[in-house]
Amino acid sequence: MRERWRAFSAGLHEFYVAPYRRTFARARRDEDDLFRLLVMSEMLGVPNPASYYTAELLPVLYDGFHDWHRRMGMERSPLENYRCC
Repeated sequence: MRERWRAFSAGLHEFYVAPYRRTFARARRDEDDLFRLLVMSEMLGVPNPASYYTAELLPVLYDGFHDWHRRMGMERSPLENYRCC
């Protein structure tokens, strides 16, 4: 009985979530891009008063940097001291 209920619950969850999955993924990506822009703003030439606090996050964001600048329409890396491609 427990397995049937679990399968039914998973099916119901899929039924309601599936049509909006792409929308949620796009919203999450947009939110991540904005966060990446805020953290890297000082490196991109935009003054950031919180750069002291966001500098610790830079190593975490370097992993997805190549995908980000390609998605933003930049053929090459906009940072002079960081070449990813």
